[in-house]
Amino acid sequence: MIRIVIADDHAIVREGLKRIVSSVNDMEVTSEAANGTEVMQRVRELTFDLLMLDLSMPGRSGMELIKLVRAEKPKLRILVLSMHQELQYAVRAIKSGASGYLTKESAPDQLEQAIRKIAAGGAFISAEVAEQLALGAMPGSEALPHESLSNREFEVFRLVVDGVSVTDIAARLKLSVKTVSTHKANLMHKMGLHNQSELIRYALRHGLADQL
Repeated sequence: MIRIVIADDHAIVREGLKRIVSSVNDMEVTSEAANGTEVMQRVRELTFDLLMLDLSMPGRSGMELIKLVRAEKPKLRILVLSMHQELQYAVRAIKSGASGYLTKESAPDQLEQAIRKIAAGGAFISAEVAEQLALGAMPGSEALPHESLSNREFEVFRLVVDGVSVTDIAARLKLSVKTVSTHKANLMHKMGLHNQSELIRYALRHGLADQL
């Protein structure tokens, strides 16, 4: 039996995932979590095989949460299930310690396939993600400016590009406005950009703003 904990801040999403998993004979959902604090409680208190984790829950960034879970239980398998289709999110999730990455638009049979492969010790990633990971590991490879951002800076970058105000970003990520402003200033400096228009043009040019 593959024991699974589902972590997503939307109850309707958790319910849908639970129904898909429960329809498979040798899989069961042992618990749920709606935020980062609950995720860590489940990790510390329960014994299970796979954590199905949403990247966009309030509070801690999904990448930070992956690292915390891995530090607590290095052998626990993590499948990221995210609304973000961008390649960069998948690459960052795998580098942080996840074993697989699926978008929420994936078909139920693909979800079952991913769970089985990851629970058996494998990885579930697209060919594009595998290629990016391989290219990044090659000697002399040059990283793009956005790849130098920390996970939190990248998260702020994407929200700014989506048109979310600094105040709303702070509320969404449970950070102070000053902290978000600092992250924004740091990422602009790292990327050599001078204003928000340049930031948006960069995102469009590198396929990081496909919903604009």
